[in-house]
Amino acid sequence: MSRPLKDIAAEALELPIAARADLASQLLDSLEEISEEENDQLWAQEAERRYRAYKEGRADAVPAEEVFARLRARRK
Repeated sequence: MSRPLKDIAAEALELPIAARADLASQLLDSLEEISEEENDQLWAQEAERRYRAYKEGRADAVPAEEVFARLRARRK
């Protein structure tokens, strides 16, 4: 019988950060149904879309330092 997802997640969250990162990478890789080349192309298109939105004033820029500070605050 399979274990409840919440139990698996709780156990995974107890892993060291490097192990969690590796696990996250493996899980994300398991979801990919497109090639790496297609994935790169889609991300390039998304980056262009976001850049155009920024240049047209439809999106705000947030300094990296602020983004990282927000993320650190959320982890506490």
